[in-house]
Amino acid sequence: MAMLCAVSFNRYGRLYYFDPGEFRPDVGDKVLIPTDDGPEVAECVWAAQWVDDAGDPPRLLGLATDDDLRRDETLRKRKAEAKVAAKKLIREHDLPMKVVAIDHVLDTGAGQGPRTTIYFTAPHRVDFRSLVRDLGATLHCRVELRQLSARDSARVQGGIGSCGRDLCCATFLTDFEPVTIRMAKDQDLPLNPLRISGACGRLMCCLKYEHPLYQQFQAVAPTVGTRVSTPEGDGRVVGHSVPRDAVIVRMDADGSRCACSRASVCGPRKSHDEKYN
Repeated sequence: MAMLCAVSFNRYGRLYYFDPGEFRPDVGDKVLIPTDDGPEVAECVWAAQWVDDAGDPPRLLGLATDDDLRRDETLRKRKAEAKVAAKKLIREHDLPMKVVAIDHVLDTGAGQGPRTTIYFTAPHRVDFRSLVRDLGATLHCRVELRQLSARDSARVQGGIGSCGRDLCCATFLTDFEPVTIRMAKDQDLPLNPLRISGACGRLMCCLKYEHPLYQQFQAVAPTVGTRVSTPEGDGRVVGHSVPRDAVIVRMDADGSRCACSRASVCGPRKSHDEKYN
């Protein structure tokens, strides 16, 4: 067992899990967490407690001091100013861009100066060279613009999926694996974009989770329309219930339908080569 606490940069934002070490922050306490650009302030939303199989999470750097809180307030103010300026200049330049997130790094004293990174989405590649110049002159710092894909945008913004849980991409997914319409077909899902698309507008990543199970089942189970023998009698396969590892059989005797375990059904079976050739 290990101690674990959860923190968030924004209220109702994405949770990040840390090892509190010798610290015991309470809910609402401001803590320092390590990032690529140095320590940043976050709010503890889940007090430290013992959990099983915590893995190897990063450790908190400590509780935030008054100086840390003033620095965080300055950082948030700079981000808000950058967002307003970016939206205004994008309209003036008439560019098809949507600001998704702002990241600002204060002057660390390493001679690099402050830096603002603006993440945006666009339907195609955008020539934003003149926009960068105007943003630099307005914000008085080095400005970088980075275009995000639809899925990366959903990961950055977060949200709730159709399942009622936080988006997979914003919680635990580290890589975006290819998702195809064939996966939805193999799982007998309605090919309605509103039903099988995620918050990003692309096919839901979770379509890939159970797809290998459906492939294995369809490779060995009797196909729809096949005549089979079951413990309940003879009949014809009219459907599959993959999660239950069962086939739906319409009985010859009375026309009723019966969900029979695939292992108990005897009849012609389609080989893997026949299924996918």
